[in-house]
Amino acid sequence: MASDIVPIQLALTRGDVVTLWAPRWREDGEEWEAFLGDEEAVFGFDEVAGLAAYVRTAPEHDLTDHPAWSVVPSLSVGELTPDENHRFDVVGLPEVAAGDPDGWTIGELDETVSIIRSLAEVCDLENVTRILDGDPGFDLLRQGAVAFAGREGAKQWSALSHTIGESWDEIVDALDELVATPEIDGPALEKSRAEAVALAAAEDEATDDEDDLDDAELEAEADGRGAVVDSPDDPDQPVGFWGEVGIDPIRIETSDGEVVTLRCYLDDKPVFLGSGGRIDVFSSERALVRALADPDGEVVAHTDLAGASTWQEVLDAAHVGELEATVEDMNTYVLTGIGEDLAEGVLDMDPVQLDLASELLLDVGEWARDDEPANALVESSRLGWLVSFIVRPDPTRMAPSPPFGPEAEQWGELVATLRGRLRLR
Repeated sequence: MASDIVPIQLALTRGDVVTLWAPRWREDGEEWEAFLGDEEAVFGFDEVAGLAAYVRTAPEHDLTDHPAWSVVPSLSVGELTPDENHRFDVVGLPEVAAGDPDGWTIGELDETVSIIRSLAEVCDLENVTRILDGDPGFDLLRQGAVAFAGREGAKQWSALSHTIGESWDEIVDALDELVATPEIDGPALEKSRAEAVALAAAEDEATDDEDDLDDAELEAEADGRGAVVDSPDDPDQPVGFWGEVGIDPIRIETSDGEVVTLRCYLDDKPVFLGSGGRIDVFSSERALVRALADPDGEVVAHTDLAGASTWQEVLDAAHVGELEATVEDMNTYVLTGIGEDLAEGVLDMDPVQLDLASELLLDVGEWARDDEPANALVESSRLGWLVSFIVRPDPTRMAPSPPFGPEAEQWGELVATLRGRLRLR
C-alpha cells in the first residue's frame, strides 16, 4: 500500500474520534504499519482541530519516524479531516451486520473489520485478533457478496452475524481502552479551532451557492425553459443525436482488440447493450449499426437497453439508415498496458486512461451485479489506494513504493473478468 499517512475517524462508545493511520509501507526490506500514538495508546481526538494542534506541536510519537511525516504538521484542518472512505462505525457495526448480505453491507463490514484488524495487529490486542481469526466469515468479507450467496453462503452469513452479536462488545471495549487523548498545546488548539470555524463558514457559503443554483434550475424548469446547462466553451454547439437520446457508443480496447458497444445511465445506474451480465460488442461502428437495424435480431430482442425511453428512437434511426455510431474520445476505454506497468512499478502512466479504465470496470461491475470491482477499487484497498494516487495526485502524499505485484495481479483479474463478459457479435 502507499507510503502515506491517512486521517481516519472511528465511532466508539465515547463518540467519534479522529486519528492518523499509516497503512503498510516498505522500508529497509521490511513492512510496517502504524497509528498515531505511543506504546500505551492510540491517540484519538474529539475534534479535528485537536488533531491538527497536536501534530503541529508534539515532539515525538509512533509516527515521527514515518518517511512521510515531515509533510503532516503543515497540513490544514481540512486536509486532516477524514473523508467518507475513512470513517469507520465501529460501535454501530452489529446493526449493519443484522441486514442482508448485499454489496453495500459487505463493503461496510469489510472496511471496518480491516481497520480493526490493523489496530489489533499493531497494538497487540490479542483478544480482538482471537475473535477475528475465530470465524472464517471475517476473511470472506473481502470476496464480496458472492461469498455469502446460496445455501452455504447463507450459513456463513448467519454464523458471522451471530459471532458479531455475541463478541462485538468485547472488541468495542478493547478499542475504548486503547484510545486516549494526549495533552494538547493550548495556543495551538485555539489557532486550529479558529481555522476549523473559518473552514466551516466557507463550506456553508459554498452550500448556499449550490442551493441558489438549484433554485435557479427549478425556476427555469417551471418557466418551461428546461434545466440550466453550463456550457462555457460553446453554448450554441448542438448535442447531436446520441446526446439527445442519452445513449453513448463506446469503444473498449483490450488485449483481444478493439470493440464497440452502447451504454447509458438510467437513474444514474449504468446499463449496457446486452443482458445477463454479458455485453454485446462489435468489431466496428458499422457492424453495430447493422445489428441495430435488424428488428428481429437477437441483439435488439434481448437487451437491457430496452428499458431506456429513447431506445426505440435509436432503432428507428438505424432501420431507416440514418444512424451513425461515432465514438467520442471521452468514451474510449483502453485497458491494455496498465497491468504490465503496475507489475513493473511504473507510476508515470496516463492518469486519464487509468481513470477511464477504472470507470468502465466499476460501471460493468455495477450493471452485472458483481461487487468485486467496487471492493477492489475502493480507496481503502491496496489497489484502490494506488489507483487514487495516480489519478488524483496530491503533493502532500508520499509516492507509493514498488513492487506492486499484488495490485497488478488484482487489476489483471478485474480486466480478465470484463473480457469474459464481452460477447462478440
